[in-house]
Amino acid sequence: MEWILIWPKYKEEKRLEAVVEYALNGTIPAMQIREPEMLEQMASRGELQNKRILFAAALGSSGINLKLYTMMEILRMHPGCLRGSVAGILVDGSGEYYTKAVGREVVQAANQAGCWFVGRPLTEGTGSLQNYKVIASNQKCSLYEAYLWSARDLAERILSFERPKKKQARLLCVHSCNPETSNTLQLWKEIKGKLSDRITVREISLRNGTVSDCAGCPYDMCMYFSRNSSCFYGGPMVEEVYPALEVCDGLILLCPNYNDALGANLTAFINRLTALFRKKPFADKCLFALIVSGYSGGDILARQLIDGLNMNKSFILPGDFALMETANTPGSIMEIREIHKITSDFASHISSCMGLEQKNRLTHNY
Repeated sequence: MEWILIWPKYKEEKRLEAVVEYALNGTIPAMQIREPEMLEQMASRGELQNKRILFAAALGSSGINLKLYTMMEILRMHPGCLRGSVAGILVDGSGEYYTKAVGREVVQAANQAGCWFVGRPLTEGTGSLQNYKVIASNQKCSLYEAYLWSARDLAERILSFERPKKKQARLLCVHSCNPETSNTLQLWKEIKGKLSDRITVREISLRNGTVSDCAGCPYDMCMYFSRNSSCFYGGPMVEEVYPALEVCDGLILLCPNYNDALGANLTAFINRLTALFRKKPFADKCLFALIVSGYSGGDILARQLIDGLNMNKSFILPGDFALMETANTPGSIMEIREIHKITSDFASHISSCMGLEQKNRLTHNY
């Protein structure tokens, strides 16, 4: 795959220039896209598919780069224009805020255009680089050197990334839905019945169990329990979720949207993954989601999942990772136009992303 550097011009980008040069380590991009007009031309001609892409963006203290937002608009207006491509992003700020928020927006826009993202796809530099204190300490180097090291590490992971190729795959479904009224759960049942017969499915409901949230144990204590795939607070996370997550190839979360935020149990689930993550990152597992909103705002929950599980916990983000629909009254999810085609397409998409060719429609439990 060819390197493409998507890098909107900005008045303050001297530090980013050095970071990009170091990250590429002498590799010459096949193309540098610095202006929205060029991105528009290539997107409309399908010339951004099946590439290795490094997004790079400089931000002033306001966190606004107008050319970057114009480029995000172009990606949103050309669904599928990045299909099959694999990417990461560098964001360099002159202030202490906005780098992660902007990075997340770019990832979401590109993902909805079909782009895959490696786990931990964001390398960000705040104005002070204080976000590199831990890495600098571990690497025994300066903050700036830690920034450079992280940028090159990201580029190398993009270049070396390979999509999953499986003969059999395991998919873990986690939710806290009410089985009697949940449109989200009904949507999942439709999709589950259409998955490849080579995907085995494990469902875990957190609705009836008490899932304690992470209380921020000291690092040494967390590592002690992590070595045994455990956690000080125990419960269903340790007894059911950890063992299932260790052996699965993909995770799908069912996310009803009630208040433009993930539910408490799913939030606790994400927070409690830290102990297991310290033992082994989830960089070999794909992330999927079903998000059903009563009114609007599904994209807000999608960004929360990108933040917590792709950017933080290193899950692979396949292109179009989330199916987002709107349904209010119980059962109304099945009234959506072409819902059977939508669910069939997403089931095929999950199977393809996990490296399987779809045969017939039977699922199993493990």
